[in-house]
Amino acid sequence: MSYTAVEVDHVSKTFKRQTGVGNSLMERMLSIGRGNSETFHALDDVAFDVQAGETVGILGHNGSGKSTLLKIISGTIRPNTGAVRVRGSMSALLELGAGFHPDLTGRENVYMNGSILGFSRLQIDEMIADIIDFSEIPAFIDTQVKHYSSGMFARLGFAVAVNLKPDVLLIDEVLAVGDEAFQRKCLERIRGFQRDGRTIIIVTHSPDMVRLFCNKAVVLNSGKMIYEGDPGDGVVVYRDALEARTGIRHGDGVATELPAADRRPVEITSVAFDPPASGSESFRPGDELVTRIRYVCRSPLDSVRLRVWLFSHDGLAIANVSSADIAGDDLRQLQPGVGEIVLRVQDLPLLQGSFEVTVALQDTDETVEYHRNQSPERFSVVSGGTAAGRIRLKTSLEHSQTNRNAEVSEV
Repeated sequence: MSYTAVEVDHVSKTFKRQTGVGNSLMERMLSIGRGNSETFHALDDVAFDVQAGETVGILGHNGSGKSTLLKIISGTIRPNTGAVRVRGSMSALLELGAGFHPDLTGRENVYMNGSILGFSRLQIDEMIADIIDFSEIPAFIDTQVKHYSSGMFARLGFAVAVNLKPDVLLIDEVLAVGDEAFQRKCLERIRGFQRDGRTIIIVTHSPDMVRLFCNKAVVLNSGKMIYEGDPGDGVVVYRDALEARTGIRHGDGVATELPAADRRPVEITSVAFDPPASGSESFRPGDELVTRIRYVCRSPLDSVRLRVWLFSHDGLAIANVSSADIAGDDLRQLQPGVGEIVLRVQDLPLLQGSFEVTVALQDTDETVEYHRNQSPERFSVVSGGTAAGRIRLKTSLEHSQTNRNAEVSEV
């Protein structure tokens, strides 16, 4: 049964900021009571609903009000006007260290956070082992958290937030901290929350993460909500707003998907990879990656464009190509029936990591998206050597030396 899990009801938040105040301590003290102040509107009449089971991404430039909004939803600060209503238990993963007392140990902070969320000590006793295991910092769990690094804060904070299994999870840009393996584990846990039907609100600067993980986007611009809806269109609005502020173009448009399955003239039925030729579960750099896209066509179409996105595990866009880019043309004369598209990537240029592929069928103007696979297909790459990054560069190295026996003058 669907219900509204989070209701943001015309929320506004203002702060006072001093103007005309000097930089030194004496100048600031002398200006007390005499300095000018102005009202800063961090949020201005923001209103939207989040349905149970939705994953909502909040996008916006620095200072747009994203973190302020998440703090209001979590109850950390109060709005000046409006209200937020949350149905069910909630766990918030805000800035690093939020909710942790610096003089308590990691273990003590786990119990404190759990009790704040309404868990008994006995319930936390049953979860503490999983929390410590997920955080991967057992050697430091009885150390005061004021001695933790930023990565340790992020690990323990995320471990607490997800293992308490809240109905609503709030995440504010903290997944940028930590190594690749831990980020991948966190994102997999978020996927698990989605499969469980839990509600997630994510603040992020990554449009690709919103496209990859969210089924709704909210875009803020200078405290005002300028968009609520489809993540793809939300990314376009976000990038248009960035362009208006900076004069720099941040990407291209996204097609609008048809609203109902019975109105789709063509629909993707499956996306799958051929196993690696080596027989192993993972690919290696240089392997051939074969992707098979099966579809059903319900009515004749003169032409259809295939678009393919390749993302890294943390939502970074690696590639965005279409059938026109690959083959110089689109799919022609589709007739009612079933079909298969085989996409081959020879000499796979990826280094070690986990990757996801999303595909869509669009019209050739890319104004209408007929269908997109609902869950990205994943594959992993295992590579040896010391090369790091996402892409394997085809390189060569030449070295020559002349007059090898000549004396080298001291400089």
